[in-house]
Amino acid sequence: MAGTPRRRAVLILTVAVVAIWAVWAGRGAAPDPKGGASAAAGHDRPAAGEVALSCTGRVEGASETTEVGAGVDGVVAELKVREGDHVKAGDVVAVIDRRELKAELSAAQAAADSARQARIRILRGSRQEDRERADAEVAAAEAVVAQAELQQRRAARLFEQGILSEAERDDVRRNLDVSQARLKAARKAAELVKAPPLPEEAAKAEADVRAAQQRVHAAMQTLEKCLVRAPMSGTVLRTILKPGESFSTLVPRPILSIADTSRLRVRAEVDERDVSRVFPGQRVLVRGEGWEGPGVPGRVERL
Repeated sequence: MAGTPRRRAVLILTVAVVAIWAVWAGRGAAPDPKGGASAAAGHDRPAAGEVALSCTGRVEGASETTEVGAGVDGVVAELKVREGDHVKAGDVVAVIDRRELKAELSAAQAAADSARQARIRILRGSRQEDRERADAEVAAAEAVVAQAELQQRRAARLFEQGILSEAERDDVRRNLDVSQARLKAARKAAELVKAPPLPEEAAKAEADVRAAQQRVHAAMQTLEKCLVRAPMSGTVLRTILKPGESFSTLVPRPILSIADTSRLRVRAEVDERDVSRVFPGQRVLVRGEGWEGPGVPGRVERL
């Protein structure tokens, strides 16, 4: 029916990467994903029985374009690649500002060191000098008790002889009681100094160390996410953000895009009138506007 728009079929052509890349290299630019392309079956100039088609298309990597972002929000501090650069999987292609995260990591590491030292003190118990001091206090208290016992026995004899009054005898007895109480306290203190840590204290110290180490690990992981790595080997097609611009994991705006250009393909729109003249596996030559020299050979991948 007149005036009805013609439908178009999408033609996927696998082309020779070396040849087609050389075409753009000679033009001094990476492939334009929106550039025009035309396809012809056979040779540069179609012979009898060969097909020449002119259609809109674009050149793209054999794989889908991958948009690359960071694992954390922040400001882009550095772009390490430019459009057209080839990268390997795992290469750092951009860096998010890490200054605040580095400070947080240092604080977490200091807290972890403090927790480890506290655990050592608890598991080790008191210092040697503390133990020696406790033993000395016990020895001194024992000497005082021994002297008080001697005085108490002497006071008892003198009381029997009528030389000491009952009140004086009772004072000597009270001195002995006090010295014995002090000896008991000194021995108890020495036992506490030499005692191993309580199970709950040791468990808490271990838990504190583990929690501090987990905070360090989390800070290191966050810091690592600031290094934006290429998820695949390929070519940088486009850089979207520049140093100083903000990246957010909530906003669908990548830092750059990468595609595998080890194999290239042309995605062309074929008019419905020409669909019957094209079939999968057909050999083609691809040309584009402004190209010089022979076309780039390829095959029809699918229609």
